[in-house]
Amino acid sequence: MLNRKLEQLRATLRGYGSCLVAYSGGVDSVFLARVAHEVLGDRALAVIADSPSLPRRELAEALALAEQFRFPVRVVRTAEFENANYLANPANRCYFCKHELFEQLTPIARAEKFAVIAYGENASDNGDFRPGAQAAAEFQVRAPLKQAGLTKAEIRGLSAQFGLPTADKPQMACLSSRVPYGEAVTPEKLAMIEKAENVLRDLGFHDVRVRHHELFSRVKSLNRSTVEPKRDDSSVQPFNGSTSLARIELGPAEIPRFLGDGLMAQVTEALKRVGYAHVTLDLQGYRRGSLNEKPGS
Repeated sequence: MLNRKLEQLRATLRGYGSCLVAYSGGVDSVFLARVAHEVLGDRALAVIADSPSLPRRELAEALALAEQFRFPVRVVRTAEFENANYLANPANRCYFCKHELFEQLTPIARAEKFAVIAYGENASDNGDFRPGAQAAAEFQVRAPLKQAGLTKAEIRGLSAQFGLPTADKPQMACLSSRVPYGEAVTPEKLAMIEKAENVLRDLGFHDVRVRHHELFSRVKSLNRSTVEPKRDDSSVQPFNGSTSLARIELGPAEIPRFLGDGLMAQVTEALKRVGYAHVTLDLQGYRRGSLNEKPGS
């Protein structure tokens, strides 16, 4: 069954004749770029989008993988941070990001005569809320992994067979996904998140998310709906400091290690140096979409 799906993927890519792969360095896009190069040779090109939402280490690793497995790659600078709709961080933020990406890839494909643009959506993504898929449809971007019926687990298995180090790579999402919907995305916030997650990965943690919460924005929202009593107390000092809270999510099996060996204090100190006023650990551990959870869920 799995070999049949792989052959279907190869046949689909071969039928394209040429292909531009939207590349990120993640499990799916590395596998797709590797197979596309195997089938199409130089008529396949991987293109990775660089912006403040992409961690520097992820970019470096993605380029190193392309060099190691000898498939061509190009870096383009995308401009989603110039789009007010993206910065406002609505629930469909990913639409604006993917729209910008495909808007950049389309003229490259036309100018260099690549017949198709493809990206790494797979069969496991069915039923997920994926605004990026809307942008893909608008630009007629293909999803050959999904068309072949390949699931995330199957892609990991095939990646292992091909010797791709991404076979067991943790699922990654852009840094903007660490900011709750409705709170503005800024390069400064993402730089803090990136540094904080690097602290944890450098200590050997595997499944890592640092969710970024702005406490002051919530205080201001509350103040608009209340009446402040008048004060005549010269000893009260205005708040003047960091307002950010880091909510750390780790793989559940990794939490005991975090709580022992003095790591908790070490991480707290390091994240405060990054700029966080408060550092917390989410006892439920890492799970996708935790920023969307409602109380009691």
